[in-house]
Amino acid sequence: MAEAQNIPAGSTTAGSIAVAAESTVATRMSAPPSFDVADFPVPHGREEEWRFTPLERLRGLHDGTAVATDGSVTVEVNAPDGVTVETVGRDDARIGKAGTPVDRIAAQAYSSFEKASVVSVAKETVLTEPIRIDVRGEGGTAYAHQVIELGAFAEAVVVIDHTGDAVLASNVDYLIGDGAKLTVVSVQDWDDKAVHVAQHNALVGRDASFKSIVVTFGGDLVRLHPRVQYAGPGGEAELFGLYFTDRGQHQEHRLLVDHNAPNCKSNAAYKGALQGQDAHAVWIGDVLIRVMAEGTDTYEMNRNLVLTDGARVDSVPNLEIETGEIAGAGHASATGRFDDEQLFYLMSRGIPQAEARRLVVRGFFAELVQQIGLPDVEERLLTKIETELEATL
Repeated sequence: MAEAQNIPAGSTTAGSIAVAAESTVATRMSAPPSFDVADFPVPHGREEEWRFTPLERLRGLHDGTAVATDGSVTVEVNAPDGVTVETVGRDDARIGKAGTPVDRIAAQAYSSFEKASVVSVAKETVLTEPIRIDVRGEGGTAYAHQVIELGAFAEAVVVIDHTGDAVLASNVDYLIGDGAKLTVVSVQDWDDKAVHVAQHNALVGRDASFKSIVVTFGGDLVRLHPRVQYAGPGGEAELFGLYFTDRGQHQEHRLLVDHNAPNCKSNAAYKGALQGQDAHAVWIGDVLIRVMAEGTDTYEMNRNLVLTDGARVDSVPNLEIETGEIAGAGHASATGRFDDEQLFYLMSRGIPQAEARRLVVRGFFAELVQQIGLPDVEERLLTKIETELEATL
């Protein structure tokens, strides 16, 4: 089945700099979560959650001056049999169930949409083909809300593909029933001038599993906020990310895994490559282990490969642990330049320099690309990496 949806107005320095710190500051936002935009002050860039973001490039999403325009974004859902696709109003009980907005833009997006798209997979349904959601920017500004819901013991793969040009603020909710398995691949392949700010909320049921693969290439500014919490014990979450930040681009990924139930697991691994003057990547990884979350097993990792001078990376992993009764918790962060030893090794085997550099970068990303599990998407992303590298080699 396929459904197309229009989101109408009022709706839907040279070298590298790396920062790595252990802190609980980023876990505590300057204002508590709320669905009301009035509960969040207009940011000025000095707040912890905004200090890396160039506010002047948000096109008014942060201060309420961005006005939605008709037909600025279209959403088309292509789903196999066994999937229900609905367009619902704000009063639908599933909207906002997975999480509450944690900053002003997320609250603005929640307050501004009129219709939301809900994709549901019935309990015990195991899909053999992916659900594909194409989000196409047609210019202008839009606010949107998307819900993906899996019933108990259902299994599904969802690909959300963002292309075109738009200024988009959105919230995406993932509701994963008990024993269900959901894999989501979110691709940000925007045109050069696009701005995309989104909060992704996952509520993982008892003994359920959630895998998120976030891929970011395009856009002038992309700021994504994946968040996970658990609805019962035994849940597992894997958060993978791949980004390629080019000249002048700002790409920011801010993760929070809230271990609020016992005997749950999480693993986060993000990798990025940067090239060009003023390319700026930000990765914030927060893990909160609450008092009741005994038996938690968690790890988070961020790796960055700087290909040219002029690029900047800020990488901040955080762990906040409120109980000593855990299975394990750790984090790692590293940023480095291109490995000349690897390049020399390949060239000594007769491989030309340009091809050797491509092989090294492909190898850097290979582990995460393989997590996708969809050959057509994997090939597309590898081709995109090759295209990006051509600007440097």
